[in-house]
Amino acid sequence: MEFTEWIRGRTDEQLRALVSARPELITPVPAHLEGLASRAASPSAIARVLDRLDRFTLAVVETLAVREEPLSKDALRALIAAALAADDPDDAQAVNGRRGGKRARGADPEPALTAALDRLRELALVYGPDDALHLGPGVRKVLDDPAGLGPSATDAFRHHAPEQLTEMADDVAPGTTGTGKERLAAALTDPAGLIGSVSPEARAALDQLAWGPPTGRVPNARREVRIESARSPIEELLARGLLAATGEESVTLPREVALYLRGGRVHRGLLAVPPPLQGAARDQKLTDRTAAGQAFSFVRSVEELCERWSVEPPGVLRTGGLGVRDLKRATIELDVPEWVAALVIEVAHAAGLIAAGGGVDGEWLPTAGYDLWRVRSTADRWVTLAATWLHMDRVPGLVGDRDERDRPLNALHTDLRRSSAPGVRAATLGVLAAAPGLAPDRDAVLERLAWEQPRRRGPLRQQLTEFTLREAEQVGVTGLGALSAHGRLLTEGGDAAGALAPLLPEPVDHVLLQADLTAVAPGPLTSELNRWMTLTADVESKGGATVYRFSEQSIRRALDAGHGGEELVSMLARHSATPVPQALSYLVTDVARRHGRIRVGTASAYIRCDDPALLDQITADRRSAALRLRRLAPTVIASRSSRAALVDSLRAMGYAPVAESLDGDVIISQLESRRTEALAPARAMAPNGLDPEVAAAAVRALRAGDAAHLSRREPADAPGGGVPRGPATATISALQEAIKQGVRVWIGYLDSQGNATSRILEPARMEGGYLTAYDETRAAVHRFALHRITGVAGL
Repeated sequence: MEFTEWIRGRTDEQLRALVSARPELITPVPAHLEGLASRAASPSAIARVLDRLDRFTLAVVETLAVREEPLSKDALRALIAAALAADDPDDAQAVNGRRGGKRARGADPEPALTAALDRLRELALVYGPDDALHLGPGVRKVLDDPAGLGPSATDAFRHHAPEQLTEMADDVAPGTTGTGKERLAAALTDPAGLIGSVSPEARAALDQLAWGPPTGRVPNARREVRIESARSPIEELLARGLLAATGEESVTLPREVALYLRGGRVHRGLLAVPPPLQGAARDQKLTDRTAAGQAFSFVRSVEELCERWSVEPPGVLRTGGLGVRDLKRATIELDVPEWVAALVIEVAHAAGLIAAGGGVDGEWLPTAGYDLWRVRSTADRWVTLAATWLHMDRVPGLVGDRDERDRPLNALHTDLRRSSAPGVRAATLGVLAAAPGLAPDRDAVLERLAWEQPRRRGPLRQQLTEFTLREAEQVGVTGLGALSAHGRLLTEGGDAAGALAPLLPEPVDHVLLQADLTAVAPGPLTSELNRWMTLTADVESKGGATVYRFSEQSIRRALDAGHGGEELVSMLARHSATPVPQALSYLVTDVARRHGRIRVGTASAYIRCDDPALLDQITADRRSAALRLRRLAPTVIASRSSRAALVDSLRAMGYAPVAESLDGDVIISQLESRRTEALAPARAMAPNGLDPEVAAAAVRALRAGDAAHLSRREPADAPGGGVPRGPATATISALQEAIKQGVRVWIGYLDSQGNATSRILEPARMEGGYLTAYDETRAAVHRFALHRITGVAGL
């Protein structure tokens, strides 16, 4: 059965399953099913779908690839059963009994094999009935060394000279007929005698290549050597055709020889089910509470980062990204390890909460989207961040590493993108989801992923898996190494916010003021109180309870922001569960009393104070010499320094001035929160995320296009004899009548060179001096110029 006809014979439901599992086949939708079959056989499409197969299903494909087809399911089952039953994978000859070694009784492979074949048929990698299984076209070409087996003898010796092959065939198969390559290939179908005649050293070399990789490097591989002249183990193998030279210094083991050494098995150590996960058992409720605490902390870290960057935004490097010093500053401010700070920054950027802006040089600023995100509930904010982390193609764990040019990888740099990152995160969380209540070991997770996606192995994939495990814990998707309930709903597209909300700590609207000028927040503060406390006091320590310390500098910072002394004391009394300590009240009152007594304006700048004695103290201070002060009046001093420099200098001298405008009003010196334009969050498409309605519409279009394709007529022969000729008016009238009646006509038509040709047409319409008709002699629709039609005759 041809592959295209097999595709055409699939039901609509089976076609929908095919395009849903392989959405790349309908991007764009082919014109007909023949085009779909052609696209399904392309190397890129096959490689992509092979990457999604688990180890057992891939082993079924490899077994079909190394055997002659068609292959029956019974024969395939026997080969798979041999691989499943062998209990000593390192004993390559235990199966054929030439060496000792037990064989374990394996489980019945029938259920797993049936499921694998159903899956492969659904993916159009295998077609045909159970008694005649075929691989899809192009699959063999995509598989490189399937199951660690090299090319067949015919392909392995294709680069050898015919004379050399004839000499080798004369040595290993004397008296046979045919070409040298044919005789040698026939002899290697049963290489027992050839293998038995080599030395133990040569046999050891064969055993090393038996289970792959099948290639090796030897000097002067193309040397011409006969059996009687062979001196080294490699020469013994080359002379007998047990090794084939594929280059000047490379050799390969022919497939027939490898299969014999394997005792007829294609694979060893094959598992029909994924390896079990090992790890520590976790109570689900404890896991959920731990993950919820991490989720809350992560949300607060993102909020704190954006608030700090609203006032003091870091600059954008010329090469893009965030500077190392700025990352270290964020690490200190957030009180987290550096890799966690990088994770917070990267997720906030990917979620569209921060972006580059602020002019030519550029600064990293919060976006307008941050203001919308900030007013939502904590659970909804976490879902936004966690979903962004799950689907983004950026890898925060690479921050601090170096690229191939030995340049450091900075946070927010474009070089942190890895297209495979979303798939690795989804696969890793899928492994955790398969073991509820269990915190699997790192090695167990890697082993399971190696079984689920064996073609996607490598150092980068292992590194991404390790990043996923630690980042999932930090973001709050997992707790104590196990997947949380809200993390599971996040991966499944459920109501993760609803599951998380009851587990989050309730924000508190009060603090505990201490006599040592500190305040203790007994829990997470409300957003407004948290911002007010951050402005009025400095964070001294974080943890289960946050400790804030009041100082003259922090109180002055609040006064500079426009708050009055009485207002500060009132706010402290309103939000404190304990009375305001006398020391704190005195501190606020004293700073507020001194705050603003000195006023600085523009003269370039001036100092104004109602207390002349205080101005005498300033002018007498040696540190004021650099300010170049001049007394204008008992209460006014002028300076050539700028107002900002004068305010900073007086504060450095221990005074508490405030700036005033030309109208004498106090200038609020709090830095304005800045914003930049929001960017669309970078989201990666989830694998196999094709909408069912899109799949159904694509199948309908394919069926309609295929029906039109199959109903296409073959070109018809024009009648013999002279072409029709007649008056133009009669021709137009006859064509109009043919359009009305829907009948075919025979016309004479002059081509662009003036040659008269015969055409059989089905006229459709006539307008603008042209006739549109289906030309049966060309099997296509054409437009004909009316003035070139010589005449019309009926059929």
